[in-house]
Amino acid sequence: MRVRLLDVAHARSGDKGDTANIGLIALRSELYPTIREEVTADRVKEFFKGICLGEVERFELPNLNALNFLLHNSLGGGGTLSLRTDAQGKTYGAALLRMEIDFPDELKGLLKNDGEGEP
Repeated sequence: MRVRLLDVAHARSGDKGDTANIGLIALRSELYPTIREEVTADRVKEFFKGICLGEVERFELPNLNALNFLLHNSLGGGGTLSLRTDAQGKTYGAALLRMEIDFPDELKGLLKNDGEGEP
């Protein structure tokens, strides 16, 4: 089954210079292994294609059931240099939650929205 990350995780994001930082945290520990498997640096890079012009790094934080992503060269130079609407990356976490991933049917009961429709 396909689900949006919104149904299995929450996110926080910000910046440091021209690098956006996204923390992706599983809503339940049972959901983390699938999130860890599905949400790779390459998939995040593809998801932010045209926005993230540099490398995407992924860091695992299993004790927090979380992943942290650094999206290099993605803020048009950063807050003081960029003319972008979100030069500090505050909306990047919300954007990532729109990504769809494959999820095991047997975990459907753990989803925030049971994988059906809008929340």
